[in-house]
Amino acid sequence: MCGIVGYTGYRDVVSVLLKGLTNLEYRGYDSAGIALRDDNRIKVYKSLGKLINLKNEIEEKKHELKHPTSGIGHIRWATHGAPSLVNAHPHTCTCGNLVVVHNGIIENYKELREELIKKGCKFRSETDTETIAHLMADEYSKTKDLEKAVRNSVKRLQGAYAVCVMHKDVPDVIVGARKHAPMLVGAGEGENFIASDTPAIIEYTKKAIYLDDNEIAVITKDNIKITDTDGNILHKKTEILPWEPVALSKLGFKHFMLKEIHEQPDVIRNVLNGKIYDIDGPVILNEVKLDKEILKKLNKIEIIACGTSLHAAMVGKYIIEDFAGISVEVEASSEYIYRKTTTDSSTLVIGVSQSGETADTITAIKQAKEKNAHVLIITNRPDSNMARLADSLIPVNAGIEVSVAATKSYTAQLISFYLLAMHLAEIKETLDKTYLKNLKHELIQLPTKIEEILSNTSGIQECARKFSSYKNFIYIARGINLASAYEGALKLKEISYINATGYPAGELKHGPIAMLDETMPVLSILIPGGISYDKILSNSEEAKARNAKLIALTSSCDKNIDMLFDYVLRIPDISEILSPALTCVPLQLLAYYIAEFLGKDVDQPRNLAKSVTVE
Repeated sequence: MCGIVGYTGYRDVVSVLLKGLTNLEYRGYDSAGIALRDDNRIKVYKSLGKLINLKNEIEEKKHELKHPTSGIGHIRWATHGAPSLVNAHPHTCTCGNLVVVHNGIIENYKELREELIKKGCKFRSETDTETIAHLMADEYSKTKDLEKAVRNSVKRLQGAYAVCVMHKDVPDVIVGARKHAPMLVGAGEGENFIASDTPAIIEYTKKAIYLDDNEIAVITKDNIKITDTDGNILHKKTEILPWEPVALSKLGFKHFMLKEIHEQPDVIRNVLNGKIYDIDGPVILNEVKLDKEILKKLNKIEIIACGTSLHAAMVGKYIIEDFAGISVEVEASSEYIYRKTTTDSSTLVIGVSQSGETADTITAIKQAKEKNAHVLIITNRPDSNMARLADSLIPVNAGIEVSVAATKSYTAQLISFYLLAMHLAEIKETLDKTYLKNLKHELIQLPTKIEEILSNTSGIQECARKFSSYKNFIYIARGINLASAYEGALKLKEISYINATGYPAGELKHGPIAMLDETMPVLSILIPGGISYDKILSNSEEAKARNAKLIALTSSCDKNIDMLFDYVLRIPDISEILSPALTCVPLQLLAYYIAEFLGKDVDQPRNLAKSVTVE
């Protein structure tokens, strides 16, 4: 989950590296560091904690630098070894001439470490990454060829890696390699870049070459060479990055999370654009390669995802079964990959990921493809590894999401599932045409309804202030909004560190009710006209009888609940089947304002990173 950036060229190297790391800080912020080739030496600067500490460290020592011409940088989310200065990247070999930054996990590092210690290598850290530095230095001592040393070394590495390497004796050359971890090369004029994700380089170039597994890149300021691990030259396509630098600006909002919440109306418009031309016409999903013949052969659909994407998948299950009448299973990717599944050629497997680089989900997708399943990917990154594995694709078009806590990407995933479910229903002819028409009409109105919520958040802020001192929360719902309860609780946990748990409302009395008293607020999601409205109301009354403080999330037409609930958060009127696309917004805002009142780091909550690229 760490962030990597490398640069060689005519610009101020330190500025390019620090800017790149700033734009990658969502990938980790336990420590940071850069290595520079300067005055025929490798100079390393590291700092513990947020990137600002590294910036301050370099500012104090910039008088030491003469004219750096190339460098590599790293922002860390700790895996092997605690967050500490000695474990921070970059790591060097014993003599300090070869330097490495790395994202991923090396599974056989202990065996390699023991071998290298016997050869006289002196280890300083607890990390698996330092093993790479010593291994490559050992290979370089034999060949005096950095590219060959990297090739020979990576053949011995087991696990996942995106790695960048420099050596004192090979001026202005950066070698990168990848396996099961993302890496791309940015192409410029008189300069070139290497990075783990596009935000690191988007300010400088929009031309990128994506490395695949077991590929190696050698870059200088004037040349890019891509090979396989045997040294064979590969001719890779240069792609144009879809992002603009302005996407990385807060545009006046206090936090990226608040900005991204407010972007959701336009995100939904982007998702719908080109897919619903006319409510009387069909849903257009050009990259979804499913027809009647494929659907006839399907026995089931499996949706695999992690975190917030898993909650979107739960909504997807509900509406696909409701609209298309196909059996759907939802499972966390981290569980799917470690059991014997019944996935086969009659299974449609849907992988969901904001980044398209989620390690567990990529592994699950690969397993499904080995069993000849048709794979459909829903992702915010059509340039990602996961998208490249897809037989069918739905890009969610949410734009770059910087805040670690997912908001607009979740909403975009929900809308993508609605479109997919309607598309399947149209192919299978399982829904009444008038009902479909009304669904599309209401779907098109969603952006305006979200704008209505965002235009008046004073009630949500008041509720957040009132409940920000509580240490525990319970969220309850039934049916399609159960996923909303899970997601709302997750958002509160992620950014405020308040313990919050979502439950099916009917399960409250089967254990969790024992926890209820005046210190345990209960938030109930209930939509008038919904099939389970009366039951959730009854469950809320049970909580009230145990002295719990109650918050309702309901629609503006609900006039029956003011006496029961302490606070009522309202959304515009909407049918229950589409309500998750609205209920998520007040829940995001409630979590945001509670975290802000508590003074938490909203965009970079502790222990988390945006893109989970290790299993």
